[in-house]
Amino acid sequence: METRVVFHIDFDYFYAQCEEMRSPELKSKPVCVCVFSDRGADSGAIATANYTARKYGVKSGIPISFAKKRLEERKDAVFLPVDFDFYSEISEKAMEIMKSKSDVFEYVGRDEAYLDVTERVGGDFEKASHLAQQIKNLIRDKIKLSCSIGISPNKLVSKIASDFRKPDGLTVVTPDKISEFLEPQKIRVIPGIGKKTDERFSEMDLETIRDLKKLDIFALNKEFGRKSGTYIYNAVRGIDNEPVKEKEASIQYSKITTLKKDSKEYQFLSENLVELCKEVHEVLIKNNRMFKSIGIHFVQSDLSNRSKSRMLRSHTTSLEELKKNAEQLLKEALENQTMTVRRLGVKVSELSEVQGQRDITSYF
Repeated sequence: METRVVFHIDFDYFYAQCEEMRSPELKSKPVCVCVFSDRGADSGAIATANYTARKYGVKSGIPISFAKKRLEERKDAVFLPVDFDFYSEISEKAMEIMKSKSDVFEYVGRDEAYLDVTERVGGDFEKASHLAQQIKNLIRDKIKLSCSIGISPNKLVSKIASDFRKPDGLTVVTPDKISEFLEPQKIRVIPGIGKKTDERFSEMDLETIRDLKKLDIFALNKEFGRKSGTYIYNAVRGIDNEPVKEKEASIQYSKITTLKKDSKEYQFLSENLVELCKEVHEVLIKNNRMFKSIGIHFVQSDLSNRSKSRMLRSHTTSLEELKKNAEQLLKEALENQTMTVRRLGVKVSELSEVQGQRDITSYF
């Protein structure tokens, strides 16, 4: 079987780096990009922090108020609201460069992708390293962003490798070096191993991948169930046969907002929903896309999630159709709603490109 050559490309502190690119004077300052929640200056969470802010213990997911406390001594710390449209624009340009250098391109998110370059480099890892450097240079020259690239025979090891020398890293793991690369690393570098599993391994006195390799498949299956046990057994040995699959961005478009007050009142929620529908519709038109599936999403006052969706008979670009169906979903969802809603979202998926002139009437 031919050895595959797979890249995992990951942008370093992506949102904050986009902001530094837009305003170069931010580069020396701690920069935090925040998801503000419309409930006062400190309400919300950190989406991304640059490396200067990270030195003070600021990381994604922590409340903005915690981040401000940790950065108290830095009077020059900057807290900016997320600007997803801008980040998506930058991401698209970078993805185009990656796509042009790959045999198979798999979009994962705004700041990461997998590339299969096996044919392009003839299975040669040295050539792959030169190609990766070329991609890094192009992205730096044309878009002014740095990224980290992991190269190996599969997606799993490449993902671990891309994180190995951040920021601006390039790590090549050839087939004969997989064990040597993985064994000294902490167990939590394995994608999919969360905090609870990691804590369980600590209780078992297992710290590194080398330690974990001592457990046989039966012990792992007994502890974590067959599916997870098998995954962990293969992962610690760097075994992953999942192919890089052709996948483009924009599988769905969505907008979500934090409401001015928690509520389960139809009229209030409906007004907010209509505004969200208009915003999503603008994105659809801008990207020349039709949709077939509509969904709504609640984050309830206890922070649990609820969602509801429906499929239309055919693709459309109609804003009226979007509003009508979203409002119908809202009515149905509220029938047995006991808890108030804190955040409300709408999404469209099953997208396809608008073809030709005949669809222009459905824009209005």
